[in-house]
Amino acid sequence: MSSQRRTSFINSQTTTSQQIRPSVITWFLQRPHSIPFLLAIFLLLAWISLRVQRDYHTPPYSSHRDALVNLVRFHSLHVATDNRGWLFDPIALALDSGLSGGAVTCSSIHVGEIRPGKRRGNHRHHYCNETFLIWGATTRFRLENSEQDDGYAEVIIDRDEIAVATSPVDKAHALVNIDSTRSIFFIGCQDSVINTNASNTDFNVWKDL
Repeated sequence: MSSQRRTSFINSQTTTSQQIRPSVITWFLQRPHSIPFLLAIFLLLAWISLRVQRDYHTPPYSSHRDALVNLVRFHSLHVATDNRGWLFDPIALALDSGLSGGAVTCSSIHVGEIRPGKRRGNHRHHYCNETFLIWGATTRFRLENSEQDDGYAEVIIDRDEIAVATSPVDKAHALVNIDSTRSIFFIGCQDSVINTNASNTDFNVWKDL
């Protein structure tokens, strides 16, 4: 008998508490001071939504140093569209990422390899902008930047990363393979035809490479 009373009492308490909760919430929402509280919740949710969207559109591993060399990078696993691997348009990606000074069209294109310990570039084009797609090995990428104390900025691209970089007209650039075993592979797209025998390119810009 006492067990039945106890059960009935507990059920009564549960029912009462369930009835009170909605009524308390309703009462609170009807009060004037609930408006700032609700507004704060709305702003918090909006801020979270904007952060999520920004993180989604911002390339992984981007940094202040990357911005100094007009570069965005991605891990190969993050850009794989399916089990075949990754595929994208470097020109469109550079434009979508806000990189300035790159080629908008490919009037000239070069595909190359840089073996361990070797380099390419270290020159300055006076009549073309260039966009690079770089992958395959640990790479030092250097770009002329007059705002830096050394006159240039540089970053290291990891061997499992894919990078897109732009080199504006009159800005020297260089790619150096600092990997012990793997080769760098790259595509260079220029918006005008390059004549390496002409005086429109300065060679061996940096003596420390």
